[in-house]
Amino acid sequence: MSEKDSIQKRIENRNLGFWIFLGIMMSWPIFYPNPYYLNVMIFTGINTLVATGLNLLFGYAGQISMGHATFLGIGAYCSAFFTVKLGWNPWLGFLIGVLITSLFSFLIGLPSLKLRGYYLAMATLAFGIIMETFFVELKSITGGPDGIGGIPALSLFGFKFHTDLRYYYLVWVIVACLTLLVINLVNSRAGRGMRALHESELAASVLGINTFRYKLAIFIFSAIYASIGGSLFAHYITHITPESFSIMHSILIVVMVIIGGMGKIWGPLLGAGIMTILPETLRAFEVYHEIAYGLILVLIMIYFTDGVAGALNFVFKKIPFFNKKLIS
Repeated sequence: MSEKDSIQKRIENRNLGFWIFLGIMMSWPIFYPNPYYLNVMIFTGINTLVATGLNLLFGYAGQISMGHATFLGIGAYCSAFFTVKLGWNPWLGFLIGVLITSLFSFLIGLPSLKLRGYYLAMATLAFGIIMETFFVELKSITGGPDGIGGIPALSLFGFKFHTDLRYYYLVWVIVACLTLLVINLVNSRAGRGMRALHESELAASVLGINTFRYKLAIFIFSAIYASIGGSLFAHYITHITPESFSIMHSILIVVMVIIGGMGKIWGPLLGAGIMTILPETLRAFEVYHEIAYGLILVLIMIYFTDGVAGALNFVFKKIPFFNKKLIS
């Protein structure tokens, strides 16, 4: 099989995986209409968005960011501030959040992305700590420790997304559209450039790739995904506080990418699902749920070195009917 045929087959497999994913998510409320389950899946969708953006930066381009919850917070606070305090249309606040997040990520990326490895991780971690302090201290904009409440529900042409069922479909349609965008991006020339950058920055530059421009573009792109997730989060819970965008949340997003499978299309979805649903499932163990939670994560890290997506790929390849990388 030629390289061109191999790439085409991989694209077809990923597209098949996308349609399977879309069918499952669109039919989920039919089988699990309980508001509690819908609530958990809404948060799973929001986390999937943020993890998908970070996966592009971390899994594909090989650049570590430990402050991605900051961009989640910027998107959320922009939507809250412009809709609650200025009375603007929520979708306009949504858009401004994306623009301001893009500007912040550009300004942060310019100096930070000249660093590599752990130094880059420390730089983004420091940025996250600074912004977490700003979220608390800028009371005129963020409401301080008490945050901002009364955030209105999103609506489109008079149709309000004010119930869990309606918001579920809104979130997962957006997740599906942005996942399809990532699939196309990964299989494009830019995607090949990202993978080359991940393998060896020096080799990529020798091949004529402007490595810094690629890193900056992907950094901004991943921040936009987080901003969209933040706006959806704000309009769903209707009250936001700085605790939701702490450094610990940034670390949680990194764990989602690693657990799900770095550099795998469906890794963020699987990682976000595990890290969002698992704590809720283990609450039945009461005082032991944290021990069980930690033990399960350790076992995943030890035995699924390529993430859950990598393990499922291995299983699918052993099944004659599948024999495809549906979730790569």
